[in-house]
Amino acid sequence: MFKLFKKTDALGQFEQLCLTAVVLLRDNAYGIPIHEKVEELGERRVLLPAVYVTLERLEEKGYLTSSFTDPTPERGGRSKRMFQLTSAGERALKESAATAQRIYESLRAAKWKRV
Repeated sequence: MFKLFKKTDALGQFEQLCLTAVVLLRDNAYGIPIHEKVEELGERRVLLPAVYVTLERLEEKGYLTSSFTDPTPERGGRSKRMFQLTSAGERALKESAATAQRIYESLRAAKWKRV
């Protein structure tokens, strides 16, 4: 019934936001759009370097992969680093969402005032 989690299995809230942004942006999942989507989803200002550090950590955990596009003229000849969710990242995000749902339902069932 209960699963023991390794430290890297559990997603933090900011990691959840970053993974969700990648999923929602699909073929447009690179730095600036991911940053904007994280701010939108989290309803708060976020520093761009925090997003990049988190994306790199998620890639190290195996939840994301990244690749570079060809250089583009509109970016001054620079390429974009595109991110994609892996199957492990999809599982981690689904488990995280399911846990959040169970917490919410438990609080509702307990008739917690603020739910």
